[in-house]
Amino acid sequence: MGVDYAVIIVYLAGMLAMGWWGMRRAKSKSEFLVAGRRLGPWMYSGTMAAIVLGGASTIGGVGLGYQYGLSGAWMVFTIGLGLLALSIFFSARIARLKVYTVSEMLDLRYGGRAGLISGVVMWAYTLMLAVTSTIAYATIFDVLFDMNRTVAIILGGTIVVAYSTLGGMWSITLTDMVQFVVKTIGVLLLLLPIAVIKAGGFSEMKAKLPTEYFDPLGIGGETIFTYVLIYTFGMLIGQDIWQRVFTARNDRTARWGGTVAGTYCLVYAIAGAVIGTAAKVMYPKLPSADAAFATIVKDELPVGVRGLVLAAALAAVMSTSSGALIACATVANNDIWSRLRGAVTRSGGEEHDEVKGNRAFILIMGVAVIAIAIALNNVVEALTVAYNLLVGGLLVPILGGLLWRRGTAAGALAAVSVGGLAVIGLMATYGILANEPVYYGLLSSLAAYVIVSLATKPTDAAVLAAWRERLAGRGADSDETPAADPVAV
Repeated sequence: MGVDYAVIIVYLAGMLAMGWWGMRRAKSKSEFLVAGRRLGPWMYSGTMAAIVLGGASTIGGVGLGYQYGLSGAWMVFTIGLGLLALSIFFSARIARLKVYTVSEMLDLRYGGRAGLISGVVMWAYTLMLAVTSTIAYATIFDVLFDMNRTVAIILGGTIVVAYSTLGGMWSITLTDMVQFVVKTIGVLLLLLPIAVIKAGGFSEMKAKLPTEYFDPLGIGGETIFTYVLIYTFGMLIGQDIWQRVFTARNDRTARWGGTVAGTYCLVYAIAGAVIGTAAKVMYPKLPSADAAFATIVKDELPVGVRGLVLAAALAAVMSTSSGALIACATVANNDIWSRLRGAVTRSGGEEHDEVKGNRAFILIMGVAVIAIAIALNNVVEALTVAYNLLVGGLLVPILGGLLWRRGTAAGALAAVSVGGLAVIGLMATYGILANEPVYYGLLSSLAAYVIVSLATKPTDAAVLAAWRERLAGRGADSDETPAADPVAV
């Protein structure tokens, strides 16, 4: 596997080099956290697709295809649907706000009283997302080098923490573009056709597998509904996704670039399910569905190609991990620490001396993520807790703020508190992996938001006027006007 090792080592070295290059560009808070808000449509599309399609979408998507056939595409498909909905209906307004975090948006909309508690919930979500992505390094490095789990997590995590700390969003953007290209070539252009050919083509696959493997709804209606509730709605409100929207040069870039990325996700979802279905034909009795990706790559691909496809899997994990890490650090510094120390800065400001502080928080959060990843074993439970808290606690106040003028700060706080507590309590009752916590948590959050908002004084007219100005793109600091940039194409 010498050639395969060489491909992986060159790839990892390239990631670090881009981190160093990005450090030279990140001279202000805006450049460090949101790439100067200057990404053009092509770079925006590539990086957005890279962050939403992580290890769960690649390794997990193939695993679902192995277990359920073509209907295994639904998990990643709902991610793509969420990104399309965000891009078409909300991204233009989000981009015009010129903020750094979801909690800053809530402060603008509700008058500065909803940020801290929402920041804590969002921090917990992004932390768990980063942890679960980091754990996935163990699977890939085990296939590559037969490496100890702890060593694999430290190696992969250290590389991501290094380039993210050095250059912030600029480094992450550049590495994500490379990761997008590698994933496209490795998974769509190489692994997909090779897997189908090795399985004997679609006719042979249909002959050897039960008919339910080719039923679009074979995974079950309740499962699909849960995926929509968690992943489609999760795409609408996650800090890791919004922070990418903030990088867009303008609202047109956010809308159309995100639409392209969402469409790419739909294609990627189907590809993963087909690869998994082909693996079921070739290896009908694998001990675990999640082993399908590694097995087909290790046993069926030629030298060199195998290294590139494994690099694609590594790219998928790294893009999600780095995006979640900078989101976690941004929330921890700007929404929690700054508020606790009484140094809240005005939204939209350009603070040139804050790069060092945000860089330190990425390093601190990165070390914490690696440590938690080493100690944690159940990835699925950790990710489920994260998404349940996100959707159950924050979906209603965020979308309510964007869509319902009568929503108030008291209503938003009630929605976050009631929804979050309901989710936690119901997970303790029904179990972490049950569907009921997010169902009832979301309903209780909605009820609390509507009842409390109607029972309290409407949001101050001056706050709403300032909010409308920001939504129209007229209230942001002029220092953040995007400049021409040769790489932000």
